[in-house]
Parts: sequence; C-alpha cells; structure tokens
Amino acid sequence: MSSKTLPNGSAEAPIEVSSLPPVVGINFGNTYASIAVFTKEGLAECIANEDGERQIACAIAFHGEEIYIGNQAKSQLVKNSKNTIAGFRNLLGKKFSEIPQSRSTTSAPIIQHPDIVDEPAYKVEVLQPAPSPLPTSNVTSQLNTPAASHAPTPRSEPIPAERILSVSEVATIFIKSLIQSAEDFLGKKVQGAVISAPAWFSDIQRAALEKAASDAGVNILQLLDEAGAAAATTTTDVWSTDLQADRTQLVVDLGSSSLSLSLLSIREGLTYVLASSSIANVGGDQIDDKLIKFFAADFTKKTKTPLAVCPSTDIQDKRAEAKLRLAIEHTKRTISASPGAATCSVESLKDGLDYTGSINRMRFDMVASTVYTAVADSIVALLASAAVDAHEVDEIVYVGGTTCLPGLDERICLGAGFNEEIETPFSRGTVVGGGVGDPTTILARGCAAQAALISSISEDAELREAFTRDTKANRVRATTRTLGVLLPDSAAEKIDNKPWGVWVPVVQKETALPVRRTVSFDVGITEESKRFALEVYEVKDAIRVEKVQAEVDGDNEEDGEEDEIEIKRKTVANPVLLGALELEALLGIKAKGKGPQAGKWTTTIEVQFIVGIDGDLEVDVKEVGKHGASGQLRVPAH
Repeated sequence: MSSKTLPNGSAEAPIEVSSLPPVVGINFGNTYASIAVFTKEGLAECIANEDGERQIACAIAFHGEEIYIGNQAKSQLVKNSKNTIAGFRNLLGKKFSEIPQSRSTTSAPIIQHPDIVDEPAYKVEVLQPAPSPLPTSNVTSQLNTPAASHAPTPRSEPIPAERILSVSEVATIFIKSLIQSAEDFLGKKVQGAVISAPAWFSDIQRAALEKAASDAGVNILQLLDEAGAAAATTTTDVWSTDLQADRTQLVVDLGSSSLSLSLLSIREGLTYVLASSSIANVGGDQIDDKLIKFFAADFTKKTKTPLAVCPSTDIQDKRAEAKLRLAIEHTKRTISASPGAATCSVESLKDGLDYTGSINRMRFDMVASTVYTAVADSIVALLASAAVDAHEVDEIVYVGGTTCLPGLDERICLGAGFNEEIETPFSRGTVVGGGVGDPTTILARGCAAQAALISSISEDAELREAFTRDTKANRVRATTRTLGVLLPDSAAEKIDNKPWGVWVPVVQKETALPVRRTVSFDVGITEESKRFALEVYEVKDAIRVEKVQAEVDGDNEEDGEEDEIEIKRKTVANPVLLGALELEALLGIKAKGKGPQAGKWTTTIEVQFIVGIDGDLEVDVKEVGKHGASGQLRVPAH
C-alpha cells in the first residue's frame, strides 16, 4: 500500500479545564491582533482589551510623553503619522537592505539603525521627562560650595528628544500590551502563550518573533502556523455538528497586504497541509485604495475641490487620504453586516469641507472586483497544483476581516467552480458578530485551544517535541489512496471496465499512520449457503463529469437550440485488489412484510482496518452478535 510523508497536525483531545494554568492564544497579524483565552466552560473565547477592542490595531504612537497602542495609535496616523508605527510584524527578522525603498511612508519612516549594521529601525520624536529638582536642605555644605536652597526648585519642562526603536523592540512593546490585557482579564499572570505565525515566515523571522515575545516576558509554548490555528478551531464540536469528520478544507486568509491559501485534509481531527500558496499585493489594502479613490472622486464632484490620493504628494491630500482610510473601516463593516448601502463620513476632509458619501453593495463589489477575481484565480491555481477538483473540497474557511464581505464569497464559490452545497460561514450564517465562525476571531481561538492542549499534556519530552517545528516527531506517513471493502455484484455498474458492486470506504486518503477505522453495515446472504464475500481494494478518488440536457426556455425552444450542462459527481477509479475474504454467516435475519426486501436474508458485520506506521494492513471481519463468524486478512506494505 502506497503512502507519503506529510507534516503532522494536532488532534482534538479532552482537556481538564480546572487544572489548566492561565495560558492565552494570540493572533499577531500585520494589521490587527486579537487575544483569546480558554474559559471555564471549555470554550476558547476572544477577549477585549482595556479599550473594549477585540480587534486591536497593530500600531504604536508616541505623542509627547504618552504612548498609544492599538486603535488609539491608529487614529494618530492623521495628525501624527511621523511618530506612529504600523505594519511592523512583517519586518521582523528582515535586514534593512531587504526592505523595499518604495515601501509606504504613511507611518514613521524606516531608517538604518545607527548602532547595528543592516538593522531596520524607526525614528520617532518624544518628550523625555526633565531631571528631578534638587532636594531642599538645611545643612550647609562643609565644603566651600553654596548650600542647597530651602525652597524646592521648580520642575522644568520635558525635553524633546529622538528615540530609535528596532523592529524587535516595537514588537516587544506591542506584545507586552497584549499580555497585560490578558492578565487584566484573567486576574492572573499569564504562564504561556501560543502565537500565530504566517506559513511563509522564514526560520529567521520566527526566531525574531520568539525573541520579541521572550523580551516581553512571554513563555512561548508554540509558534503555530495560521492554517494550523484555523484547523484547531474548525475541528471542534462547537464549530459545526453537521460536517463530516473526514473532509477537505480550504482556508482563505486574506490579510491587508497578502493572500494565504491552504488546502487541508482533515481526518478525525488530524490536519495536513495538502497544498499552500502565498500571494503578495493581494489583500484588503488594495480594496481600501480603490474605495479611497472612489470617495475622493465623489468628494471632488460634490465640492469642486480637487483631491488627489493613492499616491498623493500634497500634505493636505495625504491627511485627507489618512482620514478616508480610517473612515472606510466602518464602511466595510457595514457592507459586511447589512445588505443596504454603507456611508463614509469624514469631518473636515479638505479645506474645512465635510464629506458624507454612500455606496451600495453592488457598486462596492464592482469597485473591489479585481481583488475578488485575483483571489478566485489564485484558488483555481492552488487546486490545479494539488490535482484536486473543486468538487472534492467540502468546506471553505475564511480568515481575516476582509473575508467577511459577501461579494467575495460569491465570487469565490462561482469563480472557482465549487459545489453549490459547499459549507462556508455564509451558508451557516455565522460570519460577523464575534461568534465561532467570525473570520476575525478564528486564529486567536485556535491558538488558545492549542495552548490549552499543550498545557494539559504531560511533561514527556517526546510528546512535547511533537509541537516543535520541523522535528521528526511531528512528521508522519499518510495514505495516498482510499482503502475500503467491496461487496461484489455482477449486475452493478462497471468501474474501469471491471465488475463492481457496493463500495464501502473505510480509510480515506491522506489519513495519518498508524490508523484504526471500524465500520458496520448489513450484507445479503442466501438462505441455502448463508455465505458472503468481501474484497479489499485501494482506489483513487475521482470526479465523474456528466452532461445532461438543460431545461429550455421559450426563446431557445423557438430557435431550436438545446443547451447541455455539466454535472460533477464523486466516484472512484483505478481500483487495486489487495485481498478477499469469504465467510459463512452464523447469524442472520429474514426480512418480513411485503416490501422489496421481504423474504431476503441479511446479517450485520463489522469491518476493522488497522494500517501500521509502515503501511502494512490488517483487516478483521466479524459478524455482529454473540458467537458470530469472523475472519482476518493481512496485506504487507507495498
């Protein structure tokens, strides 16, 4: 039996909540971050910081002696952009020479660190506290120096100064604020955290992220790939009870500046990455740029005041662009949550003129259509590279606030050719509102669940090693084809020109080894011999395309035109016989009544497949009931 090696995922396991230490999960994005904890009810919940924000902007601003973090810092981009730092996560672990000089300058400029070679840094202006005044004294100096004044010296004004911060230092300040928010919520000191990281992060960038977190006083339990964090959430019972335990899942992670796609195979809670891709310059920022141009043109049309944006050189235009960029966050949220029109309101946009504009969902989707198309095309390319048909994908999971847009979901489902019955958060109605299906909370919830899982396991070194990246412990072999049993029937349809029958899959492809699977079903037996046969096959899952006649409307019927449509159905191909078993049933029942099964004999059997870590197969068949028949088949690995 053929097999291949794939990176191992994590399985859902029962967790004793009462014995868990205070641990958290952190989704550390380039634009927004979020925190989740494992509650007493056994659920991973996204919590708010002291400002009531569950989606915390990854921004830090310096204004005088004050430091703003989160959404308060993001609002500083309008009037204090030179002292506001945003979009710093993706710069972790990079050299100054590796950063494009054309990078956006809407925040504090990136400079070469004056003391560290080829190290990027930020330069901001701050106010340092003035030196403390001299204390009063009643004792005259024994030396020939003037005595200190009996009156306190007035405190002088803060001193303007420049502060140089490396990217790692900025990340440390931000992560420390996240941990502080978690500790305020829990009322305890956080003892460990799982932090999400993009799959495309290099080892150097991961090490830089770990260092920044360690400097913030965080005990890193694991840096979890974003696809793994999504799987940790979507394999729990609270995600959906209608989904099959064995399914193929597509994770669409649309961030502000990049698109990450992951095709996952989920088998009883174990997750494997079948294919993945990352596309730069496809993300929410592109939609923002198009919306800013749309509203800027509307402002110019209404006020006759020219407004140049994306890019702009005039200081007033830059400030107006920053105001619009903040305002359209509310516009996008409204479009995501309501089928009606959304407004964009900015006070004193330019030259003291206020602006209020609106956009309906149809116009919004037209403005963002190029981004939608780029995402759908990238999905098609990913499926083609993995040799997976769109109809084989059972579920789509969206990650990131931009994926809350209904128009994007419609374009993906239609443009990539998915089955109409495919599961998405939109089909379940759980997209917005902070629930389990909310794309903005999935990664943080998954990290919290993983943190709870790691904390609940024993201190066994080998078990702990399984959560370390790129070690032998977290790489396993998996089946490449589906294994199952066939109940032969000469009257059934033929597969690959061979007689076929009733096919019962037992072990799906991409299932981790070793594995044990058991199925039960009824088989027909004759009244005379009571014998039945089973054949063990491995098959390739395939898609069968059928052309059927479409319903013809009145116009086409007059023209004599006949349209055909293609319907895709799941099937199997290239069956390989591994062995067969023939048993005589010792038990059985005769169907009564007047139905089509009346007078026929059946018995219930249980089939168990055990596939070893080396690929050897053991099949146990037994009749359900006391003193039933049983048989065994062994197939060596091949």
